[in-house]
Amino acid sequence: MTLETKKSVFVELGKFLSQFSEGASAQKSDVLYNDIFFDDFENLISLSQSHNGWYTPEQVYFSIQSWAEALTNENIDKWLSAYKIDQKGDAKTVALILAGNIPLVGFHDFLSVLITGNKALIKTSSNDQHLLPFLAKYLIAVDGNLKDSITFVEGKLENFDAVIATGSNNTARYFEYYFKDKPSIIRKNRNSAAILTGKETTEELEALGEDIFRYFGLGCRNVSKLFIPKDYSFDTFFQAMFKYQDVIHYEKYANNYDYNKAVFLMSNFKLLDNGFLTLKEDSSYASPISSVFYEYYESLEELKKRLQDDTDQIQCIVSNNITADSIAFGETQKPQLWDYADNVDTITFLLTTK
Repeated sequence: MTLETKKSVFVELGKFLSQFSEGASAQKSDVLYNDIFFDDFENLISLSQSHNGWYTPEQVYFSIQSWAEALTNENIDKWLSAYKIDQKGDAKTVALILAGNIPLVGFHDFLSVLITGNKALIKTSSNDQHLLPFLAKYLIAVDGNLKDSITFVEGKLENFDAVIATGSNNTARYFEYYFKDKPSIIRKNRNSAAILTGKETTEELEALGEDIFRYFGLGCRNVSKLFIPKDYSFDTFFQAMFKYQDVIHYEKYANNYDYNKAVFLMSNFKLLDNGFLTLKEDSSYASPISSVFYEYYESLEELKKRLQDDTDQIQCIVSNNITADSIAFGETQKPQLWDYADNVDTITFLLTTK
């Protein structure tokens, strides 16, 4: 398969995904193989929460729409224009150990392996075993040449040339030992933070709520830490968060809220609470579900140095252009194809690995 052929196959997948949205899914006449796949995918989406309680239809549809928007000719061309991809070399088999914290979280690695002409040997998370295999079947239907390049395994990974593995800090240590003789990208825990000055508008803070609550805060791109100036008032912040109050109606989120709040209170921690989100002053980046940590800063210059020192703990920084790599409020869960997890260029890794 040529690079152009692979691009076209993923563009077709993007068209297929564009048909699905919460309460408004509709078939389009120019999409391939709807007669085979459309109804089955709708059924899979409706069943996702029974497979993983965090995968509510709203969250799954959001992920699907995000990928539909990403997989266009324009976006793929812009992404790959920075690389020289030679399809004539021998294909490597790349083992992918995927996380399952949010729907389709491993799709970018899957896409990167295939688009560079390599083979994907995939071990899905027990929390997300259905969505990616379904999309793989669609891709193979569009072009059967992909069949030999996509393999899902349940047991031990064998006969591969490189590995991309995502897990916790604990599992990362295991990965680093187990794959020490293979070229690898090993991803660990990371969290995202927002820098507030007190001058943010209500609209910006409402958008920040999207960064906090999307996927119930389970993603590494979710904001779990706020940096605030001395004497910051949370009144406007909490007013803006009110838009997301329905999150407490999801049982798994509510259980985490009750549990984590009880743990904090029994430990005599001072909390700010609005009935569905707790705020706790804490120097850590990783807050539990339903809670966001906050920390005061003396000066923005000192804070920027602190964040630079903590780069290996941070996935995204949200602010009004306070840092050079800031992401706008409300945009953390809309990464582009060229936005790499942990800032590790997956395409370069795949192209340079022998």
